Amino acid sequence: MDKSEKALGSRDAALVQLRAWLTSRDFPPNTRLPAERELSDLLGVSRGDLRKALAVLESEGQLWRHVGKGTFTGARPIDDIMSLSEIERETNPAEVMRTRLLIEPMIAREAAFNATSADVEALRRCIDLTHKASTWRQYETADNELHRRIAEAADNRLLLALFDALNSVRRAVVWGRLRSNVSQPPADHHSFAEHDRIVRAIEERDLDGAGQAMQAHLRSVEQKLVEPRIVAA
Repeated sequence: MDKSEKALGSRDAALVQLRAWLTSRDFPPNTRLPAERELSDLLGVSRGDLRKALAVLESEGQLWRHVGKGTFTGARPIDDIMSLSEIERETNPAEVMRTRLLIEPMIAREAAFNATSADVEALRRCIDLTHKASTWRQYETADNELHRRIAEAADNRLLLALFDALNSVRRAVVWGRLRSNVSQPPADHHSFAEHDRIVRAIEERDLDGAGQAMQAHLRSVEQKLVEPRIVAA
């Protein structure tokens, strides 16, 4: 047996041990489990393998974890869902961008399907404002309005609420990093052409094109986050 097979065997053994231990005790929901060090000693497994086993059971909804409080049995209670302020403290720009890449292309597709002529006119006005911005603050305001108008055009209140939550975190976590020393967006700012492609696809009812254009735009924003000269997006 090679090293990878041994590692896999130890992880599986930890998961089997943990399942058996939980079954034998039949804990009621929201019972706090022992700390990892104590639990790994009880089960006779390494802490690393125990963490992997805990993660498997958490993904199955049999356990939930709260940073700073511990690991509990059952499904996560609704009142334990993190607030936006807690998320802002715990997350980082890379997580925000990955989440945007998952959600906003889907929103753009929905906007391409549901947008009205009034929605498209509003998007065009937002684009015009980004071009006319004489400061980064003006640009950011117009950019934020454009992305929210796209979410509104999707015509799905739950999706809009998810966007608003994401956007709130995005502004708290990312926007402070996006300004350069230049006083206003340059004439060749990458987002101008990218925004145009997104709105054009929405106007043409091109669902795939809208999703792809939004993804390309966000990939460009993501790249700018790690460049030495950061610019707003």
